[in-house]
Amino acid sequence: MTNRPFQVICEIEPPTRPDLMHVRHQIGTLSKVADTFLVPDNHIGRATVSSVAVAHEVEAMGGRSIACLNSRDRNLLGFRRDLLTAAAYGVDRFLFVYGDKPASGNRTGDLNVRAMIEEVRTLPQDAAFAGTPPFQVGTAAGLRPLPAWKRAADFVFVQVSFSLEALLRWREANPVDVPVYAGVMVLASENHARRLAAAIPDIDIPGELVEKVAADRDAGVEATCEQILRIRDSGAFDGVHLIPVTRYRQVAARLEHLLR
Repeated sequence: MTNRPFQVICEIEPPTRPDLMHVRHQIGTLSKVADTFLVPDNHIGRATVSSVAVAHEVEAMGGRSIACLNSRDRNLLGFRRDLLTAAAYGVDRFLFVYGDKPASGNRTGDLNVRAMIEEVRTLPQDAAFAGTPPFQVGTAAGLRPLPAWKRAADFVFVQVSFSLEALLRWREANPVDVPVYAGVMVLASENHARRLAAAIPDIDIPGELVEKVAADRDAGVEATCEQILRIRDSGAFDGVHLIPVTRYRQVAARLEHLLR
């Protein structure tokens, strides 16, 4: 059981054009239910506005942010550039991930998540970062044994699952003292379910839920909000990583009602 307050970390859709209006709308809409906003990095292999820049925008609007940085698109020099930019902007929390397959099929290959964490841990001794508060860094985990180097992160995001039982089994088998956030995602459509199943081989999407969503799009919103409450009431997690996809307005309205 965790003694820390339960947190809802909402993922927002980053812009693929130089326009932050949609980002601001998401932040404003979700702010009543979100404790923190996660900003993806080159989401699903498409170029987006820098996650560090969007995280800075979140902070400017009075929210708290976590900027996602993927190892796929970076070498060490590019990574240090992002850290310097983050320090200048006051962005101090990151989620480091491998990154979705890029549209081109290529990646830089110079960096991995473990090396990124190790690099950040050396920054207190780096003159370039003198006077900068320490960065907090998290990592992502599948529903598999958690390696020792990931246990050394400041927080852990567990992959999306539609099964509370699977999440609880993983949590029991992987005890860590740092905050752990369970992934939940709104199932937006039957096609969305097929894409998820193809992208995440070990995900288990209940057929009954897919049928409900096919008949009623709001069924996915309802199921996600109920899953959040079950995860909270289990006491096993410090919060959820909520991915509302395009249904963020409906999720915000429903979740605000349930969390009152």
